[in-house]
Amino acid sequence: MAPRIDPVPPSPTMPAQADVVVIGGGIIGASTALFLARKGISVALCEKGEIGAEQSSRNWGWCRVQGRDPREIPLAIESLRIWRDPEQGIGPAGGFRPSGILYLAETRSELESYAAWLEQARAWPLDSRLLSPADVQQVVPGLTAKVVGGLITPSDGRAEPGQAAPAIARAVLERGGTVLTNCAVRTVETTAGRVSGVVTERGPIACSTVVLAGGAWSRLFCGNLGIELPQLKVLCSVLRTHPVEGGPEVSSVINDWAFRRNDEGGCIVARGTLSVAELTPDSFRLFRSYLPALRRQWRELRLHFGRQFVRELLTPRHWKAEAVTVFERQRTLDPAPSHGVLEYALKTLRRAHPAFAAIREAERWAGQIDVTPDAIPVMSGVDSLPGLFLATGFSGHGFGFGPGAGRLMADLVTGATPVVDPSAFRLSRFADGSPIVIGGL
Repeated sequence: MAPRIDPVPPSPTMPAQADVVVIGGGIIGASTALFLARKGISVALCEKGEIGAEQSSRNWGWCRVQGRDPREIPLAIESLRIWRDPEQGIGPAGGFRPSGILYLAETRSELESYAAWLEQARAWPLDSRLLSPADVQQVVPGLTAKVVGGLITPSDGRAEPGQAAPAIARAVLERGGTVLTNCAVRTVETTAGRVSGVVTERGPIACSTVVLAGGAWSRLFCGNLGIELPQLKVLCSVLRTHPVEGGPEVSSVINDWAFRRNDEGGCIVARGTLSVAELTPDSFRLFRSYLPALRRQWRELRLHFGRQFVRELLTPRHWKAEAVTVFERQRTLDPAPSHGVLEYALKTLRRAHPAFAAIREAERWAGQIDVTPDAIPVMSGVDSLPGLFLATGFSGHGFGFGPGAGRLMADLVTGATPVVDPSAFRLSRFADGSPIVIGGL
């Protein structure tokens, strides 16, 4: 079952040309299109299915600085500033609330890792702090889970994934931008070695710049252009409960479960630290690049070999502009959730607090997270193809980062002074001999 998303009425006509075409109608692509439109740039946002229908509506809904890789913290701060600013209109429309984020520690080693992150984060003006077991009880009265402490950032928040990307796309329309749904971009056209347009299933759009914000599809799209983008996919399973009275407002995570309130009074529940990775042909092609991540996170990763391997093995990796593509044949990436993972998360959450003992599940779903070898995104131009920019590989951080990433991409595309230093997010880091460093919690 797919989560509910707000509808977006598409533009009635497709333009023959635009300054910028943004490929992908998730929160990253929609935010990029909005900040470009605010700069007076003619922009066309092309989505192969519906706006926000993939991982942008299937995530936890957390908007946080806490636990971020230090290279991401400035972008997270900027994103939260936009989420909180009512003048931006993104937060109110997306259901943003500064409810706080709480990481619970079950062992001393976990608490020590939180303390180490906090020491790194002191370079920025954050309100993050460590909690004792007594402090945890003050923040979450009645919690029965046995913990040795925690880490909290009260100014972090939550938003509603089914509302956010659609609200931003509607703002693009209000600013005079074009939003095209059920309109897959097949490939990028070039003239004299640089971008000159795109070919969609409905025909061409001339443009000088393209931003690829294709999420889990980005590696496949780049491969057809001869661009190597190291990216794998991780399954994220989530469930929604019926409304429940009482219980904490702060969004919380422990090894067995993760929780946040939603606007309907129910809960969004997932497994805290366990991820499921489907083995695919790319898993073997990119094995060496992902070995550092595997060594660090193998306890938190469940590898699964199944039908996805065969599906991707049979998916063409190269095609011509006139060919019907997989993007048209599969409008929405809608994987089956990991039922055992969700049932365990719900069972342990019910034991964690008296208010949760009687919660009832309403629905469940899954999405595919696009993950890079160092678990931070790619936001940069492509040196080998002038006019092409990538905004992808957000590694599960994209929803909270969406507004800030959109502003940064608009700066990069227009040559404006970047709102944050983008050097850590360059695509070339994977080919220039830079070490793969994984930071954050």
